[in-house]
Amino acid sequence: MEFDTQIDFIYLSEQDMIQAGVTNMPACVDTMEEMFGLLYKGDYRMAGPNSDSHGAMVTFPETSPFPTMPKPTADRRFMAMPAYLGGNFQTAGVKWYGSNIENRQKGLPRSILMFTLNDADTGAPMAYMSANLLSAYRTGAIPGVGARHLARKDAKVIGLVGPGVMGKTSVSAFVAVCPELDTIKIKGRSTSSINDFIDWLSKEHPQIKNIQIVDSIEDVVRDSDIVTYCNSGETGNPDLYPLVKYEWVKPGAYLAMPAYCNIDDDMKQKHVRKVLDNPGMYEAWFEEVPKPAHVHIPLIGVKFLDMVAEGKMAHEELEDLGKIVSGEAPGRLNDEEIIMMSVGGMPVEDVAWGTVVYRNAVKQGIGVKLNLWDIPTLR
Repeated sequence: MEFDTQIDFIYLSEQDMIQAGVTNMPACVDTMEEMFGLLYKGDYRMAGPNSDSHGAMVTFPETSPFPTMPKPTADRRFMAMPAYLGGNFQTAGVKWYGSNIENRQKGLPRSILMFTLNDADTGAPMAYMSANLLSAYRTGAIPGVGARHLARKDAKVIGLVGPGVMGKTSVSAFVAVCPELDTIKIKGRSTSSINDFIDWLSKEHPQIKNIQIVDSIEDVVRDSDIVTYCNSGETGNPDLYPLVKYEWVKPGAYLAMPAYCNIDDDMKQKHVRKVLDNPGMYEAWFEEVPKPAHVHIPLIGVKFLDMVAEGKMAHEELEDLGKIVSGEAPGRLNDEEIIMMSVGGMPVEDVAWGTVVYRNAVKQGIGVKLNLWDIPTLR
Protein backbone atom coordinates (compact mmCIF):
# COMPACT_ATOMS: atom_id res chain seq x y z
CA MET A 1 0.00 0.00 0.00
CA GLU A 2 1.30 3.41 -0.96
CA PHE A 3 1.15 6.16 1.66
CA ASP A 4 1.43 9.88 1.11
CA THR A 5 4.46 10.75 3.23
CA GLN A 6 4.63 14.45 2.36
CA ILE A 7 4.35 16.72 5.39
CA ASP A 8 3.66 20.42 5.03
CA PHE A 9 2.84 22.84 7.82
CA ILE A 10 2.14 26.56 8.06
CA TYR A 11 4.11 29.28 9.76
CA LEU A 12 2.00 32.02 11.33
CA SER A 13 3.65 35.33 12.22
CA GLU A 14 2.14 37.63 14.83
CA GLN A 15 0.34 39.60 12.11
CA ASP A 16 -0.94 36.33 10.62
CA MET A 17 -2.25 35.36 14.05
CA ILE A 18 -4.10 38.66 14.38
CA GLN A 19 -5.64 38.21 10.93
CA ALA A 20 -6.71 34.68 11.92
CA GLY A 21 -8.54 35.97 15.01
CA VAL A 22 -6.19 35.44 17.95
CA THR A 23 -7.39 38.73 19.53
CA ASN A 24 -11.10 37.82 19.32
CA MET A 25 -11.69 37.68 23.06
CA PRO A 26 -15.39 36.64 23.06
CA ALA A 27 -14.48 33.64 20.88
CA CYS A 28 -11.49 32.88 23.10
CA VAL A 29 -13.66 32.87 26.23
CA ASP A 30 -16.08 30.46 24.55
CA THR A 31 -13.18 28.22 23.49
CA MET A 32 -11.75 28.20 27.01
CA GLU A 33 -15.17 27.27 28.38
CA GLU A 34 -15.29 24.32 25.98
CA MET A 35 -11.79 23.37 27.10
CA PHE A 36 -12.85 23.36 30.77
CA GLY A 37 -15.61 20.88 29.96
CA LEU A 38 -13.01 18.51 28.49
CA LEU A 39 -10.71 19.14 31.41
CA TYR A 40 -13.38 18.08 33.89
CA LYS A 41 -14.22 14.96 31.85
CA GLY A 42 -10.53 14.05 31.69
CA ASP A 43 -10.26 14.21 27.89
CA TYR A 44 -6.81 15.83 27.98
CA ARG A 45 -3.20 15.12 28.94
CA MET A 46 -0.45 17.36 30.21
CA ALA A 47 3.09 16.42 31.28
CA GLY A 48 4.30 14.84 34.50
CA PRO A 49 3.40 11.64 36.37
CA ASN A 50 -0.18 12.80 37.04
CA SER A 51 -0.58 14.31 33.52
CA ASP A 52 -1.31 17.70 35.08
CA SER A 53 2.08 19.40 35.11
CA HIS A 54 2.33 23.05 34.13
CA GLY A 55 5.49 22.23 32.17
CA ALA A 56 9.26 21.80 32.40
CA MET A 57 11.53 24.72 33.24
CA VAL A 58 15.21 25.44 32.71
CA THR A 59 16.70 27.86 35.26
CA PHE A 60 20.24 29.06 35.86
CA PRO A 61 22.50 28.89 38.94
CA GLU A 62 23.69 31.82 40.99
CA THR A 63 27.30 30.90 40.28
CA SER A 64 28.70 28.95 37.34
CA PRO A 65 32.23 28.12 36.14
CA PHE A 66 31.07 28.85 32.60
CA PRO A 67 31.30 32.56 31.77
CA THR A 68 28.90 32.26 28.83
CA MET A 69 26.09 30.70 30.86
CA PRO A 70 23.14 33.12 31.35
CA LYS A 71 22.93 34.75 34.75
CA PRO A 72 19.83 34.18 36.92
CA THR A 73 18.40 37.67 36.50
CA ALA A 74 14.74 38.26 37.29
CA ASP A 75 12.36 35.96 35.41
CA ARG A 76 15.27 34.32 33.54
CA ARG A 77 14.20 30.91 32.30
CA PHE A 78 13.32 28.68 29.40
CA MET A 79 10.15 26.63 29.55
CA ALA A 80 8.26 23.98 27.58
CA MET A 81 4.52 23.47 28.11
CA PRO A 82 3.14 20.41 26.27
CA ALA A 83 -0.43 19.07 26.17
CA TYR A 84 -3.02 17.06 24.29
CA LEU A 85 -6.70 18.05 24.13
CA GLY A 86 -9.54 15.84 22.91
CA GLY A 87 -13.14 16.67 22.11
CA ASN A 88 -13.53 18.77 18.98
CA PHE A 89 -9.82 19.66 19.10
CA GLN A 90 -8.00 16.30 18.84
CA THR A 91 -4.62 18.01 18.68
CA ALA A 92 -1.42 18.21 20.67
CA GLY A 93 1.12 20.98 21.00
CA VAL A 94 3.86 22.61 22.97
CA LYS A 95 4.57 26.22 23.85
CA TRP A 96 8.28 26.97 24.18
CA TYR A 97 9.61 30.25 25.45
CA GLY A 98 12.51 32.13 26.88
CA SER A 99 11.95 34.82 29.48
CA ASN A 100 14.10 37.61 30.91
CA ILE A 101 12.72 40.75 32.52
CA GLU A 102 15.74 42.67 31.17
CA ASN A 103 14.25 42.25 27.68
CA ARG A 104 12.15 45.32 28.38
CA GLN A 105 15.29 47.47 28.30
CA LYS A 106 15.76 46.28 24.72
CA GLY A 107 12.21 47.11 23.65
CA LEU A 108 11.18 43.44 23.73
CA PRO A 109 8.50 41.60 25.71
CA ARG A 110 9.64 39.94 28.92
CA SER A 111 8.88 36.55 27.33
CA ILE A 112 9.15 35.54 23.67
CA LEU A 113 6.90 32.59 22.88
CA MET A 114 6.37 30.15 20.01
CA PHE A 115 3.82 27.36 19.72
CA THR A 116 3.97 24.15 17.70
CA LEU A 117 0.66 22.42 16.89
CA ASN A 118 0.82 18.72 16.06
CA ASP A 119 -1.42 16.04 14.58
CA ALA A 120 -2.39 13.87 17.55
CA ASP A 121 -2.16 10.67 15.49
CA THR A 122 1.14 10.94 13.60
CA GLY A 123 2.79 13.71 15.62
CA ALA A 124 3.40 15.64 12.40
CA PRO A 125 3.58 19.43 12.72
CA MET A 126 0.51 21.30 11.53
CA ALA A 127 1.62 24.81 12.42
CA TYR A 128 4.45 26.77 13.98
CA MET A 129 3.09 30.03 15.28
CA SER A 130 3.94 33.23 17.09
CA ALA A 131 2.49 32.74 20.56
CA ASN A 132 2.77 35.95 22.60
CA LEU A 133 -0.76 36.99 21.67
CA LEU A 134 -2.01 33.41 21.79
CA SER A 135 -0.75 33.08 25.36
CA ALA A 136 -1.91 36.52 26.45
CA TYR A 137 -5.47 36.07 25.22
CA ARG A 138 -5.96 32.55 26.53
CA THR A 139 -4.62 33.71 29.91
CA GLY A 140 -7.02 36.65 30.08
CA ALA A 141 -9.93 34.51 28.91
CA ILE A 142 -9.79 32.28 32.01
CA PRO A 143 -10.80 35.05 34.45
CA GLY A 144 -13.58 35.76 31.93
CA VAL A 145 -14.85 32.17 32.04
CA GLY A 146 -14.84 32.47 35.81
CA ALA A 147 -16.73 35.78 35.64
CA ARG A 148 -19.41 34.21 33.44
CA HIS A 149 -20.21 31.72 36.20
CA LEU A 150 -19.04 33.42 39.39
CA ALA A 151 -19.42 37.20 39.05
CA ARG A 152 -22.65 39.02 39.76
CA LYS A 153 -24.68 39.50 36.59
CA ASP A 154 -25.01 43.22 37.35
CA ALA A 155 -21.26 43.77 37.95
CA LYS A 156 -20.29 47.34 37.09
CA VAL A 157 -16.88 48.04 38.68
CA ILE A 158 -13.53 46.38 37.94
CA GLY A 159 -10.58 46.79 40.31
CA LEU A 160 -7.24 46.15 38.57
CA VAL A 161 -3.74 45.95 40.00
CA GLY A 162 -1.21 45.84 37.16
CA PRO A 163 -2.36 47.46 33.89
CA GLY A 164 0.00 45.45 31.67
CA VAL A 165 -0.68 42.78 29.06
CA MET A 166 -2.42 40.41 31.47
CA GLY A 167 -4.47 43.27 32.85
CA LYS A 168 -5.62 44.25 29.36
CA THR A 169 -6.67 40.78 28.30
CA SER A 170 -8.40 40.07 31.61
CA VAL A 171 -10.41 43.28 31.30
CA SER A 172 -11.34 42.36 27.72
CA ALA A 173 -12.64 39.02 28.98
CA PHE A 174 -14.64 40.62 31.77
CA VAL A 175 -16.24 43.00 29.28
CA ALA A 176 -17.08 40.08 26.99
CA VAL A 177 -19.18 38.37 29.67
CA CYS A 178 -20.41 41.23 31.91
CA PRO A 179 -22.16 43.77 29.68
CA GLU A 180 -22.99 46.25 32.48
CA LEU A 181 -19.37 47.04 33.36
CA ASP A 182 -18.75 50.79 33.09
CA THR A 183 -16.11 51.65 35.73
CA ILE A 184 -12.52 50.63 36.41
CA LYS A 185 -10.09 51.46 39.19
CA ILE A 186 -6.43 51.06 38.29
CA LYS A 187 -3.22 50.84 40.31
CA GLY A 188 -0.01 50.66 38.30
CA ARG A 189 3.70 51.12 38.89
CA SER A 190 4.32 53.89 36.41
CA THR A 191 2.48 56.76 34.78
CA SER A 192 3.49 55.51 31.35
CA SER A 193 1.95 52.06 31.87
CA ILE A 194 -1.25 53.58 33.23
CA ASN A 195 -1.51 56.04 30.33
CA ASP A 196 -0.87 53.26 27.83
CA PHE A 197 -3.63 51.19 29.45
CA ILE A 198 -6.09 54.10 29.38
CA ASP A 199 -5.36 54.75 25.69
CA TRP A 200 -5.94 51.08 24.95
CA LEU A 201 -9.13 51.00 27.02
CA SER A 202 -10.65 54.03 25.29
CA LYS A 203 -10.10 52.39 21.89
CA GLU A 204 -11.07 48.81 22.73
CA HIS A 205 -13.77 49.24 25.39
CA PRO A 206 -15.31 52.72 25.24
CA GLN A 207 -18.22 51.52 27.40
CA ILE A 208 -15.84 51.78 30.39
CA LYS A 209 -16.43 55.51 30.79
CA ASN A 210 -15.43 55.99 34.43
CA ILE A 211 -11.67 55.48 34.86
CA GLN A 212 -10.13 56.05 38.28
CA ILE A 213 -6.40 55.94 39.03
CA VAL A 214 -5.90 54.97 42.68
CA ASP A 215 -2.88 54.95 44.97
CA SER A 216 -3.36 51.77 46.99
CA ILE A 217 -4.40 48.16 46.58
CA GLU A 218 -7.07 48.78 49.20
CA ASP A 219 -8.60 51.44 46.95
CA VAL A 220 -8.59 48.97 44.06
CA VAL A 221 -10.48 46.34 46.05
CA ARG A 222 -13.02 48.44 47.94
CA ASP A 223 -16.42 48.70 46.21
CA SER A 224 -15.26 46.66 43.19
CA ASP A 225 -17.53 43.92 41.84
CA ILE A 226 -14.66 42.21 40.01
CA VAL A 227 -11.09 42.33 41.33
CA THR A 228 -7.97 41.08 39.58
CA TYR A 229 -4.28 41.30 40.47
CA CYS A 230 -2.17 41.13 37.29
CA ASN A 231 1.14 42.50 38.55
CA SER A 232 4.51 40.78 38.42
CA GLY A 233 7.22 40.53 41.04
CA GLU A 234 9.71 38.36 42.90
CA THR A 235 8.77 35.14 44.66
CA GLY A 236 10.26 33.97 47.92
CA ASN A 237 8.47 35.95 50.63
CA PRO A 238 4.66 35.67 50.76
CA ASP A 239 4.58 38.51 53.30
CA LEU A 240 5.61 40.82 50.44
CA TYR A 241 3.04 39.53 47.93
CA PRO A 242 0.14 41.93 47.27
CA LEU A 243 -2.49 41.31 49.93
CA VAL A 244 -6.26 40.91 49.87
CA LYS A 245 -7.89 41.87 53.17
CA TYR A 246 -11.40 40.66 53.86
CA GLU A 247 -12.46 44.02 55.25
CA TRP A 248 -11.75 45.60 51.86
CA VAL A 249 -13.86 43.15 49.86
CA LYS A 250 -17.36 44.10 48.82
CA PRO A 251 -20.06 41.47 49.49
CA GLY A 252 -20.73 39.71 46.21
CA ALA A 253 -17.25 40.38 44.79
CA TYR A 254 -15.53 37.97 42.40
CA LEU A 255 -11.73 37.96 42.64
CA ALA A 256 -9.75 36.44 39.75
CA MET A 257 -6.07 36.06 40.55
CA PRO A 258 -3.72 35.12 37.68
CA ALA A 259 -0.71 36.69 39.44
CA TYR A 260 0.99 36.50 42.77
CA CYS A 261 -0.93 37.49 45.90
CA ASN A 262 -1.69 36.62 49.51
CA ILE A 263 -4.74 36.81 51.78
CA ASP A 264 -5.37 37.77 55.39
CA ASP A 265 -6.84 35.37 57.95
CA ASP A 266 -10.41 36.57 57.45
CA MET A 267 -10.25 35.73 53.73
CA LYS A 268 -9.48 32.15 54.77
CA GLN A 269 -12.95 31.75 56.28
CA LYS A 270 -15.03 28.86 54.96
CA HIS A 271 -17.80 31.05 53.55
CA VAL A 272 -15.32 32.70 51.15
CA ARG A 273 -15.50 30.32 48.20
CA LYS A 274 -12.15 29.19 46.82
CA VAL A 275 -12.03 28.00 43.20
CA LEU A 276 -9.13 26.47 41.24
CA ASP A 277 -8.95 26.45 37.45
CA ASN A 278 -7.43 22.93 37.55
CA PRO A 279 -7.01 21.23 40.96
CA GLY A 280 -4.73 18.55 39.50
CA MET A 281 -2.20 21.11 38.29
CA TYR A 282 -1.94 22.71 41.73
CA GLU A 283 -1.42 19.28 43.26
CA ALA A 284 1.35 18.63 40.73
CA TRP A 285 2.98 21.96 41.59
CA PHE A 286 2.62 21.23 45.30
CA GLU A 287 4.48 17.92 44.89
CA GLU A 288 7.31 19.54 42.92
CA VAL A 289 8.50 22.21 45.36
CA PRO A 290 9.55 22.50 49.04
CA LYS A 291 6.95 23.53 51.59
CA PRO A 292 5.38 25.93 52.22
CA ALA A 293 4.83 25.87 48.47
CA HIS A 294 3.49 29.43 48.31
CA VAL A 295 7.06 30.63 48.91
CA HIS A 296 8.08 29.18 45.55
CA ILE A 297 4.86 29.41 43.51
CA PRO A 298 3.07 32.65 44.42
CA LEU A 299 -0.41 31.82 43.10
CA ILE A 300 -3.19 31.90 45.66
CA GLY A 301 -4.27 28.37 44.75
CA VAL A 302 -0.92 27.09 46.01
CA LYS A 303 -1.54 28.98 49.25
CA PHE A 304 -4.84 27.10 49.53
CA LEU A 305 -2.99 23.76 49.30
CA ASP A 306 -0.54 24.94 51.98
CA MET A 307 -3.57 25.66 54.16
CA VAL A 308 -4.93 22.16 53.54
CA ALA A 309 -1.55 20.59 54.37
CA GLU A 310 -1.34 22.65 57.57
CA GLY A 311 -4.83 21.55 58.66
CA LYS A 312 -6.23 25.07 58.29
CA MET A 313 -8.74 24.17 55.60
CA ALA A 314 -10.50 21.02 54.43
CA HIS A 315 -9.59 19.85 50.92
CA GLU A 316 -13.31 19.62 50.15
CA GLU A 317 -13.54 23.42 50.37
CA LEU A 318 -11.53 23.75 47.16
CA GLU A 319 -13.80 23.98 44.12
CA ASP A 320 -13.12 23.02 40.51
CA LEU A 321 -13.97 25.56 37.79
CA GLY A 322 -14.31 22.73 35.26
CA LYS A 323 -16.96 21.08 37.41
CA ILE A 324 -18.82 24.40 37.66
CA VAL A 325 -18.58 25.03 33.90
CA SER A 326 -19.86 21.49 33.25
CA GLY A 327 -22.94 22.12 35.40
CA GLU A 328 -21.90 19.47 37.93
CA ALA A 329 -21.37 22.06 40.67
CA PRO A 330 -23.06 25.41 41.31
CA GLY A 331 -21.77 28.73 40.11
CA ARG A 332 -22.69 31.86 42.04
CA LEU A 333 -25.42 31.06 44.56
CA ASN A 334 -26.40 34.56 45.68
CA ASP A 335 -25.48 38.22 45.33
CA GLU A 336 -23.61 38.40 48.64
CA GLU A 337 -21.07 35.58 48.51
CA ILE A 338 -17.39 36.35 47.94
CA ILE A 339 -15.65 34.06 45.44
CA MET A 340 -11.89 33.93 44.86
CA MET A 341 -10.46 32.06 41.86
CA SER A 342 -6.83 31.11 41.28
CA VAL A 343 -5.67 31.19 37.66
CA GLY A 344 -2.56 29.12 36.96
CA GLY A 345 -2.23 28.96 33.18
CA MET A 346 -2.28 25.60 31.42
CA PRO A 347 -0.81 24.26 28.17
CA VAL A 348 -4.21 22.80 27.24
CA GLU A 349 -5.35 26.41 26.88
CA ASP A 350 -2.65 27.04 24.28
CA VAL A 351 -3.65 23.88 22.42
CA ALA A 352 -7.33 24.87 22.44
CA TRP A 353 -6.91 28.45 21.24
CA GLY A 354 -4.01 27.56 18.95
CA THR A 355 -6.17 24.94 17.23
CA VAL A 356 -9.03 27.39 16.67
CA VAL A 357 -6.71 30.07 15.28
CA TYR A 358 -4.93 27.50 13.07
CA ARG A 359 -8.24 26.30 11.62
CA ASN A 360 -9.27 29.90 10.95
CA ALA A 361 -5.95 30.47 9.17
CA VAL A 362 -6.39 27.39 6.98
CA LYS A 363 -9.91 28.44 5.99
CA GLN A 364 -8.72 31.94 5.11
CA GLY A 365 -5.48 30.91 3.41
CA ILE A 366 -3.37 32.78 5.97
CA GLY A 367 0.26 31.89 6.71
CA VAL A 368 3.33 30.62 4.90
CA LYS A 369 3.28 26.99 3.83
CA LEU A 370 6.52 25.17 4.65
CA ASN A 371 7.62 21.69 3.67
CA LEU A 372 9.13 19.31 6.21
CA TRP A 373 9.75 16.58 3.64
CA ASP A 374 8.16 14.81 0.70
CA ILE A 375 9.66 11.44 1.63
CA PRO A 376 11.56 11.10 4.96
CA THR A 377 15.16 10.07 4.56
CA LEU A 378 15.04 7.88 7.68
CA ARG A 379 12.12 5.56 8.29
